[in-house]
Amino acid sequence: MATQALASLDHTLLALADPTRRAILRRLSRGEARVTDLAEPFAISLNSVSKHIRVLERARLVRRRRAGREHLLSFDPRPLADAAAWMEAQHALWTSRLAALDALLSTEDRAARRPARRKERSR
Repeated sequence: MATQALASLDHTLLALADPTRRAILRRLSRGEARVTDLAEPFAISLNSVSKHIRVLERARLVRRRRAGREHLLSFDPRPLADAAAWMEAQHALWTSRLAALDALLSTEDRAARRPARRKERSR
């Protein structure tokens, strides 16, 4: 995976790590909203909400458009799809590696038990 794609993944995972940012994304998944509307349900300052939004924008999970003096935000799910694809690739990689390890250990375990049975038979 290219360095820029990994940096983008880092930004996405960092953005998703915070419950406030996930709540903002849940709200935006229902449609466009103003910054002040997004800040309303939180017991934090508008400035703090704006900082959360900047993290989401850096991760490209949120797009901003201006309509006059208003800033309207919308959700962009593409970075989530990229993160999910990375996770699925990691899952497939580690599943195959662990299956190979399991097969190797099973083979070694069977091989280790065989001589013990032969010795018992020869007695």
